[in-house]
Amino acid sequence: MINGLYEAHLPVENLEISIKFYQSLGLKFAWRDEETAFFWLEEGKSWLGLWEGMEYQTTYHPSLRHIAFRVSYEDLKKSIEWLESLEIKAVPFGSRTSVEPFIRPHQGNASVYFRDPDGNSLELMSYIDVPDQLKHISEKLSFEEWEKLLINSQNR
Repeated sequence: MINGLYEAHLPVENLEISIKFYQSLGLKFAWRDEETAFFWLEEGKSWLGLWEGMEYQTTYHPSLRHIAFRVSYEDLKKSIEWLESLEIKAVPFGSRTSVEPFIRPHQGNASVYFRDPDGNSLELMSYIDVPDQLKHISEKLSFEEWEKLLINSQNR
C-alpha cells in the first residue's frame, strides 16, 4: 500500500531566507504562495514544504522539526567539506561532541547533522551494508573506526 514519502514540512520564520538556504543545498524549487514554498526531494515523488509563521518558535524535538535527506555513502564522507563550502556548520548529534559523520551499525545507516536558519534539524543520511557479525554494535562509530571493523571482519 505505502510506496514512499510524499511530503514533509518544516516551520520557518522568513520564507525568502529559507528558499535561498534550501536552494543552496541543491533542492529544486517546485512552487510557492504567500506563506508556503515547496522543494522537490525526488522530483515527481516527494517534496519538502516550508511554512512561514510563528510555529518556527516551537521548541525543537525530532518528531516536530527534523528531516533526513538520503545521500550516498561516498557523498556522506565528503559532507563536512560540502557543508563548509556552503558556509553551513555541522552540529553534534545528541551527546556527541564531534560534528563528523558517524555510523550506526545496528541501524544500518550513517549520518551527519546541521541546522537551517530557523534551527530545524537537518540530517544527511546514508544506508550502509552491515555484515551480520557487526549488526549487534549499537555504539556510534567514526568512519575510520567503521572501515577498520569492516576490514577486520572481511579478513576472518
